[in-house]
Amino acid sequence: MEFYLAILVGLIFMASTYLLLSRSVIRLVLGVALLGNAVNLLIFTVGRVTRDIPPIIPSDLHGELMGIANPLPQALILTAIVIGFALFSFVLVLTYRAYESLGTDNSDEMRIAEPEQTKLTKLTY
Repeated sequence: MEFYLAILVGLIFMASTYLLLSRSVIRLVLGVALLGNAVNLLIFTVGRVTRDIPPIIPSDLHGELMGIANPLPQALILTAIVIGFALFSFVLVLTYRAYESLGTDNSDEMRIAEPEQTKLTKLTY
């Protein structure tokens, strides 16, 4: 099971890298969202996929912890899902506003909004 999940993680990373390298800003946003999902699945896979063992420690256990699932990766993934959704929503709204004001979603054409001759500020005091 973990072997197939590792292959799936690699494929999702590959697809997100392809989307991140395109010129369309909407593809860039989808690539960032897909990258976040790939990282979540990677954390889930590294935390060992076990179905039969609950992440509960029995009260009468006095020895070594063997055969108990680790709840930490699941808690990290739940937190990352919430943060990833908030980031995706913000970037989606930011992309929509940039499209409305510039009239394009091509990143090369969006460079027209930048001034060509900018006076550099002094970086030292």
